[in-house]
Amino acid sequence: MKGAIAAGHPKTAEAGMRMFELGGNAFDAVAAALAAACVVEPVLTSLGGGGFLLAREADRDAVLYDFFVQTPRQRREASDASFYPITADFGTAQQEFHIGAGSIATPGTIRGLVSTQRHLGRLPLQEVLAPAIEYAEQGVEVNALQAYIFSIVAPIYRATPEAEALYGGEALCGENTLFHQPALADTLRRVAEEGDAPFYEGDVARLLVDHGDTHGGHLSLDDLRSYAVIARQPLRHRYRGYQVETNPGPSSGGTLINFALSALDNQDFSSLAFGCPDHMKVLASVMAHTNLARDDGLLSRTRQHKAWLEEYLSTIDGHPVNNRGTTHISAIDSEGNSASLTLSNGEGSGELLPGTGIMLNNMLGEEDLNPHGFNQWPFDVRVSSMMAPTLAEDRHHLIAIGSGGSNRLRTAILQTLSNLIDFSMPPEQAVGSPRIHFERNHLDIEPGLPDETVQKLSAWYPAHRLWTSHNLFFGGTHTVCWDGKTFTGAGDPRRGGVFMRSGG
Repeated sequence: MKGAIAAGHPKTAEAGMRMFELGGNAFDAVAAALAAACVVEPVLTSLGGGGFLLAREADRDAVLYDFFVQTPRQRREASDASFYPITADFGTAQQEFHIGAGSIATPGTIRGLVSTQRHLGRLPLQEVLAPAIEYAEQGVEVNALQAYIFSIVAPIYRATPEAEALYGGEALCGENTLFHQPALADTLRRVAEEGDAPFYEGDVARLLVDHGDTHGGHLSLDDLRSYAVIARQPLRHRYRGYQVETNPGPSSGGTLINFALSALDNQDFSSLAFGCPDHMKVLASVMAHTNLARDDGLLSRTRQHKAWLEEYLSTIDGHPVNNRGTTHISAIDSEGNSASLTLSNGEGSGELLPGTGIMLNNMLGEEDLNPHGFNQWPFDVRVSSMMAPTLAEDRHHLIAIGSGGSNRLRTAILQTLSNLIDFSMPPEQAVGSPRIHFERNHLDIEPGLPDETVQKLSAWYPAHRLWTSHNLFFGGTHTVCWDGKTFTGAGDPRRGGVFMRSGG
């Protein structure tokens, strides 16, 4: 099988490429890459987190598989839950995150991995997970990006004796150290042999519940036994002849991208050069209006957007929103199967599931899930996410795209898609071109735009920041494109991106 993949780490992409070499399809490739990412991108994702797969089998309609986290069915008293803040140091700024067993939501990654690969893939699960098992067992060098991320959230990965024992030596020593995860290798081997049942109905599920009971968590066996992957119809929008499909409600990121694309529909970029003042002014304005729709509903005052806003608010009603989105994988094969997969573990709870090597999520610790105060999330609902795996297709081209990057992922996807479609850029240029991000009346500007544009943006938006280099702040739009003959693509350098292809 010929195919291509883009991801946030060389080993993540390599795992997917090995599936193409074995005759697997795009869905085998992203499943292998998912498992590998849990080994080699351990701060960004985990078997203890959740995610979304937008999958389109050739000549069939796309399906969005939601295996994001679910809130528990019961809640301890706040005084009885293990839930506490840590401070992450970004150098120029600090941010508070909440961790502990009381921050763990029902994880979905293992069930999502097993069920989607069995339904869509061709290879035995043992072959799909073999690269990840190899990486965990033999060890992988910590690269510069992973070392940097570890340094930011080091307090989480030293929060418990078990986490300190695993991460406090090799992983947190820095770049080029060899990081071994033998317990995670054994866990992946068990997934390969037994599937997801032990983790949701068997002894590992009971272990997770017992650990929470002892350490101040909320999860019950009912939470795990009832957890299901949800198949949803993607949100669709026709943009410049492309059918763009993305994550639907109750998640919010795809809906906001859809809104932004609709706002660009009537903008004529054909006479504009990329990065000129008028081009950037349009993008900033669209971002500003999208923020209004998301944040406070001011667009309901205008007839043009009222119906859209009401539909948007109804889809996310009752679903707490998580704004994190931490790593992404895209793949397409030569039969036209395409996959866009975005994953998150929050920042990690500091709690390792004993004996498994799995760092559990801290999704219940996100401020966005607790607008009225911590420990007040609604019971037993799928968490809404900003993550937005996306596919776009016209008669001659197929694009798989997505991003990590918290709130910035939606503007990163929007700008990269526009670069590909409106400016006919090759993927490497489309992904690498400078970006802006507007949020809360503040404009962030990457370097590389013309001086005239920067001067005018600075005047139009007095509250702004000029970045001196491209940064993971602006997302990571790992992208694969196919025209029926040739694969092109790009891993986003802002997030260690890698693009690989076989044939075509």
